[in-house]
Amino acid sequence: MTGTIDYGNLMHQAMRGLIQKVLTRVREDGLPGEHHFFITFDTMHPDVEIADWLSDRYPGEMTVVIQHWFADLDVTEEGFTITLNFGDSPETLYIPYDAIKTFVDPSVEFGLRFETQDDDDDDQDADEAPMDEMVEPEDEGDDAPQEAEVVSLDQFRK
Repeated sequence: MTGTIDYGNLMHQAMRGLIQKVLTRVREDGLPGEHHFFITFDTMHPDVEIADWLSDRYPGEMTVVIQHWFADLDVTEEGFTITLNFGDSPETLYIPYDAIKTFVDPSVEFGLRFETQDDDDDDQDADEAPMDEMVEPEDEGDDAPQEAEVVSLDQFRK
């Protein structure tokens, strides 16, 4: 046992568990009301599975929108598989929770942002980190992005 509690990792685990529970509920009952999600993830994560043309088009990160049409949503302990439509071309993606950078539901102004060690090197001081962030979908429908409250773990780090 170490001499400190790693609150950052514990928060990340809890936030990923929340995403898993939300997606499980959507798999079972569909999207309620006006709920929809913008999920930004690291396309270079070793466990991400997307079509080659998508990783070529979105090297580094990609934002997908789960809203009007999706199929084959399968939620596991490690991540989720979903089929989305990209310009009338259905593609199946596997996104592990560890690859997710942001999860936003603009219908209720809720969002999570996962900080990485690289983000600690940003010029912005943790105390100055914005709590509101605009998340924009990339080529995924006509919905305009809305501001969402983003929870940042930087404020809790020393």
